[in-house]
Amino acid sequence: MNAESISPGNAKSEDEHRRDICTVGRWIHSRAFVASTDGNISVRLDSRRVLTSPTNMSKGMMAPDDLVITDLRGKKIAGRREASSELAMHLLIYNRRPEVHAVVHAHPTTATAHAAAGIPLNKALLSELIIALGCIPVAPYGTPGTQELSDALEPMVQNYDAILLANHGVVTCGADLLAAFFRMETVEHFAQVSLMTELLGKQVLLSGRDVEKLLVARARYGTTTAATVKPGCPVTSDNAGDTASESTGSGEGRPERISVTREELEALIEEAVRKDRALR
Repeated sequence: MNAESISPGNAKSEDEHRRDICTVGRWIHSRAFVASTDGNISVRLDSRRVLTSPTNMSKGMMAPDDLVITDLRGKKIAGRREASSELAMHLLIYNRRPEVHAVVHAHPTTATAHAAAGIPLNKALLSELIIALGCIPVAPYGTPGTQELSDALEPMVQNYDAILLANHGVVTCGADLLAAFFRMETVEHFAQVSLMTELLGKQVLLSGRDVEKLLVARARYGTTTAATVKPGCPVTSDNAGDTASESTGSGEGRPERISVTREELEALIEEAVRKDRALR
């Protein structure tokens, strides 16, 4: 197995999970999804143990023996370092979602900007996002590393595999670590597309009928997601004019429109292309 690849599935040895977490740590760091010692990654080892990244350490510099094992209440079982300061958020997801075996928390720039602006990623702009995640809501702000954050997340955990954390970042989960990472990547990609369409001054949304067909296609693609479809989520061309919605729920009001010059738009697009090429 290539040292920079991981295989799908969660039926692995502890050593394999340790290597996988370190690999995903390098991925989120190299893609600028985290800076400094930000972010955290965990895997459910079994019905009573969780393997997590340590606190106060760059996710791009972790070694397998830096990781920490805790129980599902957060009590350390093994490890020379201390567990992530935001482990409680991971444990909430594991305790509420027995089918989830991995959680990734990061701060990808464009998605985090939406979280800081209180704008959910809930528009029917990309067919792939509808199939993969449905809607991505914004959870109310909670102080990182405290019970406040878990309390803010709790009402949404059961129904979403990706959640924006107000003024903070993004958390994703999945049946295995690869799925949780891919969902983080999908969230950031969609956030970039959504922003670019806003800058271009036009968003052509899919219709409700289009969305219904995509939801049916989930089974054909083998997509398993917790996302539930609610009135106004995702926002389609049929209900785009509705304004009675909340930024932290299934919908949103119309975002404030901004204006940029052609030169500014070209500079933004060139910078996005340059960053994309640098990551390849």
